[in-house]
Amino acid sequence: MELTRRKILAIGSGTLALAGLPGLPAFANPAQEAIALLTGGAEIGEGGVTLTLPEMAADGGTVPLEVSAPGAVSIAIFAERNPEPGVVTFTFGPLSGSRSVSTRIRLAETQEVTALATMEDGSFQMAKAHVDVTVGGCG
Repeated sequence: MELTRRKILAIGSGTLALAGLPGLPAFANPAQEAIALLTGGAEIGEGGVTLTLPEMAADGGTVPLEVSAPGAVSIAIFAERNPEPGVVTFTFGPLSGSRSVSTRIRLAETQEVTALATMEDGSFQMAKAHVDVTVGGCG
């Protein structure tokens, strides 16, 4: 393909037109998109959720995680830099003794992990923790 002055001007003006369109997300975070989809855009409070992760994980393949949220119906865990940001969702029934979980997760690299709890009244609570991963566990 021969690049003429006319083609370069057409490509440049098309790029400027696309950049000026409102409402187009510029490389949105997949974890934030998943959280927005789950909450339906509702306001998310902070507090009410306790998320415990190590500050540094030597092996991203087995990172210990503890999360609790008294009064939660479900707790979803998101890792923003994993190939799939939705790690796991725990659902609690009315006869659950406690609304807490202890498990291990995989993290691809150093990143922030988010716990989103759906409460019994339909509200949402969130907690975040940063984990430095020295050897990734997803690749």
